[in-house]
Amino acid sequence: MSLVDTTRDAEEGGAGQDSRKREQIMRGASQVFLEKGFDAASMNDIARAAGVSKGTLYVYFENKERLFIELISAEKREELFRIVMLDFENHDVEAVLKKFGRELCTILTKPYYIKAMRSVFSIINRMPEVGAEFYSNGPMLCTQLLAKYLDAQTKAGILEIEDCLLAAQQFVELSQSGVMRSVLFGVIDSPGPEEIARRVDSAVTIFMKAYKAPQSAFAN
Repeated sequence: MSLVDTTRDAEEGGAGQDSRKREQIMRGASQVFLEKGFDAASMNDIARAAGVSKGTLYVYFENKERLFIELISAEKREELFRIVMLDFENHDVEAVLKKFGRELCTILTKPYYIKAMRSVFSIINRMPEVGAEFYSNGPMLCTQLLAKYLDAQTKAGILEIEDCLLAAQQFVELSQSGVMRSVLFGVIDSPGPEEIARRVDSAVTIFMKAYKAPQSAFAN
């Protein structure tokens, strides 16, 4: 699986940059950051893991911080792309939310994602831009797109929601309830699909009780 959208690379890469070389560097950086964490990783480590010279590395990335930001943004975009493609014409809200919630929770509790999140937390005080980038390309992206889907269903008369962004935030939190923080702090391992499904299905039940329109246009 590619870490970088090659079209985006071609658009953002500077003159003389090769998108394949950029992806090669990103792969090496991903390995190093996951193994060592942000602070312990060095540009020398990344260059060795990527199989490029240190000089080549600096052609593509001015420093370790910029490389880390680019890496986490690319990885989150790629993983989340499957989830955020919501069909606004699909009025089976419960089924859509179950699929969305299960896939989101599965991704957020993967070991590599948890490691990335811990790395971000470890540097966020001195590099707040990393936290902002991490949030905007993950939680905020998912929440905003879910809010648009909920807005479409509200307009269709299936849901009754005044603040769709707030409702989307509530569902995202509900679907992770009791799991995300436990995994993040090392209390439990990543949950299996059955446990994720159980929690997400419960979240959907709560959500629909709160927001389903009394006289849904699609009611049986």
